[in-house]
Amino acid sequence: MRVLVTGGVRSGKSRHAVRLLAESEPDTVTFVAPGHPADDLDDPDWAKRVAHHRAHRPAGWRTVESPDVATALREAPGPVLVDCLGTWLTATVDGLGLWDAPTDEARAAVDERTDVLCAALKDRADVVLVTNEVGSGVVPPYLSGGLFRDLLGALNQTVAECCDEVHLVVCGRVLTL
Repeated sequence: MRVLVTGGVRSGKSRHAVRLLAESEPDTVTFVAPGHPADDLDDPDWAKRVAHHRAHRPAGWRTVESPDVATALREAPGPVLVDCLGTWLTATVDGLGLWDAPTDEARAAVDERTDVLCAALKDRADVVLVTNEVGSGVVPPYLSGGLFRDLLGALNQTVAECCDEVHLVVCGRVLTL
């Protein structure tokens, strides 16, 4: 089953996603941390985030740190947890240089990468994806904040169409949509 888990920051969405796959054999689950690999980027915040998530999931899960979620989905041997699409989008926007020049062509490139992600997602039946619900958070009042909100909202809607279920997590409580 393909499940999109969404909620605000610190809502419990990642914990819920882990629970959805916790009954799988530990050696078969792949945890995909989309974004820049911690050892390829001098980013202590990213390394800290990945370490935090490793500490809060079964020890036998395999971790893939990569901005290329589509390839990770195609290559993973068993169930996959992708946490989180917001970091995938950030890495994608960074790679395109979109923050400083949000052109229609750059937005189309994000849409193209989203289509590639969804094609890989549709080939799997055992994926849980985590994302931030943009309607549940404060958006900084500047160009890149609004751009991120708009792109993540569109990404969430597109990915939700590829999923069998969407779970909204608020205060650790889960509502299946």
